[in-house]
Amino acid sequence: QLVESGGGSVQAGGSLRLSCVASGTALSFNDVGWYRQAPGKQREFVALIASAGSRKYADAVKGRFTISRDNAKNTVYLEMSNLKAEDTAVYYCCNRPYGAIQFQSWGQGTQVTVSS
Repeated sequence: QLVESGGGSVQAGGSLRLSCVASGTALSFNDVGWYRQAPGKQREFVALIASAGSRKYADAVKGRFTISRDNAKNTVYLEMSNLKAEDTAVYYCCNRPYGAIQFQSWGQGTQVTVSS
């Protein structure tokens, strides 16, 4: 089970840190991703941290978002800075075991609203 937190309302240029806490699985052995879905749009990829530690980002967030993990807390973070109105969305974390293609578990999402 994955539970996201840390969403909220901020002004453009502000920052937020999202957390994704896992229970029942060790995230250190998983790839963990963050996706987002804005109203009327499809869910889109935001960032990924692989079990080995490599990171990938969507072009729209490169240089502004940072994904990291704390294995001791079984938590993955998404640090978001210089937020823009177009970052407004529900953010979801997901995980898949190393080597799997499909993400197997998804959290319930946390709302991020950026006002301009």
